[in-house]
Amino acid sequence: MANDPNWNLPDVPSFTLTSPDFTDGGELPTSARGTDAGGEDRSPALEWSGAPEGTQSFVLTVYDPDAPTGSGFWHWSLTDVPASATSLPAGAGTDDALLPAEALRRRNEFGTDTYLGAAPPAGHGVHRYVFTLSALDVPVLEAPADATPAVVGFVLREHLLGRAQLTGTQETPAA
Repeated sequence: MANDPNWNLPDVPSFTLTSPDFTDGGELPTSARGTDAGGEDRSPALEWSGAPEGTQSFVLTVYDPDAPTGSGFWHWSLTDVPASATSLPAGAGTDDALLPAEALRRRNEFGTDTYLGAAPPAGHGVHRYVFTLSALDVPVLEAPADATPAVVGFVLREHLLGRAQLTGTQETPAA
């Protein structure tokens, strides 16, 4: 995958990440689109299983490798999801009440700490939204409170036990 956010991270065992809201490689639900793209900026529900033994927490990121920026676009970053968690409900990206108490929202490309829905430029083609759940060997990722997803990725590589990915797509037709 061009601009794969994990291309230079260690090879680690994979586990399973799914969503009742979309299938791997399928179109994201309308609610998961950005408000300027007719959606609700509502993160889809996610479920996972098979995390490696020794997992103490998870990090979740959502990345668009097809954004016309030269470096992709980070839509969501969440750290310190406890190992006991096996799912996040729809809307957890903007509602703290739907997150495990330990989970910590991190910055996205707009500098906010919420999920940003899919909103590819009109006529730019199909964009992929890569949901990556990383299993870590620490309960808390020691990264600055205002860490960008790139910094989160740099820090997590030292604690990475496993990785699960799920990709949704979205296209905005040309006007």
